[in-house]
Amino acid sequence: MPRLTEQEQQEILRYLEADKPLPDKYRFLLFEEKREVELVWNGKSNEVCNIVLPFQVIEQVDEPRAEKPAGSSTDLGLFDARGRQLKGWTNKLIWGDNKLILSSLKNGPLREEIEKQGGLKLIYIDPPFDVGADFSMDIEIGDETFTKKPNILEEIAYRDTWGKGADSFIAMIYERLVLMRDLLAEDGSIYVHMGPTVNHLVRSVLDEVFGIGSFSNELVWRRAFGHSDSTKYGIIHDVILYYGKSGRRVWNQVLQAPDKEYIETFFDQYDEVRKERYQRISLSASGLSGGGYRYEYKGVNTLWRCPIETLERHDAEGRLHWPKKQGGVPRLKRYESEYEGVPLQDIWTDISKIHNQAAELTGYATQKPEALAARIIKASSNEGDLVADFFCGSGTTAAVAEKLGRKWIVCDLGKFAVHTTRKRLIGVQRQLKDEGKDYRAFEILNLGKYERQHYIGINPNLRAVEQQKQLEEKEAAFVDLILRAYRAEKTEGFIAFHGKKAGRLVAVGPVNLPVTRLFIEEIILECRKKHITKVDILGFEFEMGLFPNVLDEARAKGIDIAPKYIPAEVFDKRAVEKNQVVFHDVAAIEVKPLVRAGKKGDRPAVAVELTDFSVFYSQDSIANAEAEIKNKGSRIVVEKGQIVKVSKDKDGVVTREVLTKEWTDWVDYWAVDFNFESKREIIRVKNEDSGEWEERWTGDYIFENEWQSFRTKKDRSLELTSAYHECAVGRRKIAVKVVDIFGNDTMTIVDVSVGKNGGKE
Repeated sequence: MPRLTEQEQQEILRYLEADKPLPDKYRFLLFEEKREVELVWNGKSNEVCNIVLPFQVIEQVDEPRAEKPAGSSTDLGLFDARGRQLKGWTNKLIWGDNKLILSSLKNGPLREEIEKQGGLKLIYIDPPFDVGADFSMDIEIGDETFTKKPNILEEIAYRDTWGKGADSFIAMIYERLVLMRDLLAEDGSIYVHMGPTVNHLVRSVLDEVFGIGSFSNELVWRRAFGHSDSTKYGIIHDVILYYGKSGRRVWNQVLQAPDKEYIETFFDQYDEVRKERYQRISLSASGLSGGGYRYEYKGVNTLWRCPIETLERHDAEGRLHWPKKQGGVPRLKRYESEYEGVPLQDIWTDISKIHNQAAELTGYATQKPEALAARIIKASSNEGDLVADFFCGSGTTAAVAEKLGRKWIVCDLGKFAVHTTRKRLIGVQRQLKDEGKDYRAFEILNLGKYERQHYIGINPNLRAVEQQKQLEEKEAAFVDLILRAYRAEKTEGFIAFHGKKAGRLVAVGPVNLPVTRLFIEEIILECRKKHITKVDILGFEFEMGLFPNVLDEARAKGIDIAPKYIPAEVFDKRAVEKNQVVFHDVAAIEVKPLVRAGKKGDRPAVAVELTDFSVFYSQDSIANAEAEIKNKGSRIVVEKGQIVKVSKDKDGVVTREVLTKEWTDWVDYWAVDFNFESKREIIRVKNEDSGEWEERWTGDYIFENEWQSFRTKKDRSLELTSAYHECAVGRRKIAVKVVDIFGNDTMTIVDVSVGKNGGKE
């Protein structure tokens, strides 16, 4: 540091004592002049999240629409005869905050599994970069379209990203990029997809995180052909920033079909006799092939895919042999018979955005074309490599990776995004299975349950007595937080109850466990002792198979119990302060198991019929819509499980039209596990004494998704009876999961006993 004068030292002290920022000149006086360029933002810190939370596997899809149990795999390899994966890496779709997910991947036991796959070779991310981005979803109800508002957690996360301007966005992306860099293999690459408004800022962050020397390309993708804007030039491109972790990286040169302009110019200038021998055939712009043209000599099967100047050069060099006979087959000397195209450059104009009739369209607002993801995945990974997307949206990266034989990890904060991706990946599995190709299993993991443990986290360095005291304080703070979010008044003198609201007592479930039958039985017991008849039970999760039986038992004793889910948004102070936290009632599923006798040596089989589904979701209200809409206007609202279109005619007369005509209108997806409780959920946690990772059973089971029916953008139909599934004689539990049109999932479990002749025992 250069020597300061006495006057300069005194001036610095005065500024510090007055708690004022130093003048800019001291940046140069206090620090060396020869420094690398650095991006500075408000609140910048080099501290990076290092929390490790266990991943909870909540669902696994081994084979789509399996109708027979899997046979023994002892004599088979990685894939069975149907293409179904039997062992090895299972692809991962994770729901939760990607900062916590990245930290847990980097520092937790799953890191070892990633390294066994050769490390993470490629990361492609498309983070929310548009200040005015709308993360709502359009839901089709009959002939109408209802706009679902973002989950409050999503809304707050995105508001945090932009709420404080560019500083908050850069702070968000910086910490995540540091974690991604540390997860990447040494020969790995990262592609960051951005809009032109923030590209310059993100590039500076990438330079700082990966180093300027790791920069490879700024790729320009023309996503549209025209954009009307009366105030400026139309913005028709995005930017994709490509960096490598080190000087050595996976790289496969990408070739592009010759540009149409080259060909037209050539046809204008080239000899008419030779021109006659060409036939231009348009390539399909759909799928993964991209656009362009191919050129084929008439009457022969030799395919030419090369720029015209290359043909001219070969001809000028005497390497083209032209037969004298008209229409004869020309040959390339030195046995060169085919060209794949020209090396791809950094401006991509041959991939258009997804059109409205495309097969890959999911309806997700920020969805990118599969051809774009395919180009990146092919260039910077090889078959069998592990790729990742930590802002997965509608799941394009995972879908393309699966089609191209890559392994993958993807995640998103939005539950609807995870549900959209699940449907899309099952569709890819079905497609690959139909084509006789191999496909991998994937599992859906959750961090949400364990984020609560992080919230209630106790300092492990305290003595046992102090730990117990801190635990009690934390739990009391947790209950206060839930009551405040629920807008309930705290009560005293009860064993099971914590508050009251609108004439109903309120019980708050445990912070890190599901609400169990025992918990509810204790509530019922206190209700009978103190003549309580109305109760709300708030819980993050409820024991599987708890409802509706336990509610019927309580009702028979004169007690009205209303179970409600505590949303993750309760941990956001601003959401609580602004009364934005919505506690949803538990949906109800009714199913009918069907049992079929075995025929000709086959085992008996079971199927499931979905007979009813009730939801209680609300968004906006009819009264509010009636008060706010103008004459000749309309609004669609959701109130107590009904979607209603509220309209006003030119005279202000209000009409209401219920759009959800049948209970099936609420069902977007349902799936069956024909033998629930056959696969325990095991997590790996660190032993505090030994420091080793240990496997522990959580007490829960993994839902093995063996059959499913769901709606797509193109096909809105839904099967209500599953296929029959062969099973052994005896008792079994069948689990049925339903996901509603808003992405919320509910599960129920039924007991079935299968007799020797196929009938119920």
